[in-house]
Amino acid sequence: MPVQSAALSGEASLSAAMQAAQVGDAAAYRALLRDCVPVISAMARAKGVQGAALDDVVQDTLLTLHRARATYDPARPFLPWLRAITQRRAIDALRRRGRRPQEVHEPLAYEARADDGPMPGDDLERRERATSLAAAIAHLPEGQREAIEHIALRELSLDETSTLTGRTKGALKVNFHRGLKALRISLTSRKEGTDA
Repeated sequence: MPVQSAALSGEASLSAAMQAAQVGDAAAYRALLRDCVPVISAMARAKGVQGAALDDVVQDTLLTLHRARATYDPARPFLPWLRAITQRRAIDALRRRGRRPQEVHEPLAYEARADDGPMPGDDLERRERATSLAAAIAHLPEGQREAIEHIALRELSLDETSTLTGRTKGALKVNFHRGLKALRISLTSRKEGTDA
């Protein structure tokens, strides 16, 4: 079992170097970081990290190891601790790569791609709808208008609206539904061009 004994001796030497680094041995710490690079690289590759992202994961892992070196428990194995850090950094790198827009090499793709922004006139149309809705609500009878304003627009509960207006929940429900029906009729007739 020479491979297994080599792994154990690698674990032992890394663990010993980490313990020495924790007590301030700068030479042991430099050796530890140097010896960790190929181990981190292999672990990150196993998670699917490739190319330039691999170097980033190695650097991020070494920085994390540096920041967290005081948390390492010498009574526990070193490689699982290092693997946990490396896997987290590898996952972070894979997520970043997944969120980056991919470069498009097809010249017509830029011309054929639809604009994601708002269409011209959307803001004007939205303001016109809001004005029409406000006018239609203002023309409702008081009970219906209050029910619509409190329940639909301010998003208050029936209990809160009942306390605020002094009306029963049953009366509020009736006023709310009648108000919605009146608004539908009013807004539909305005859209069709007739004023009712």
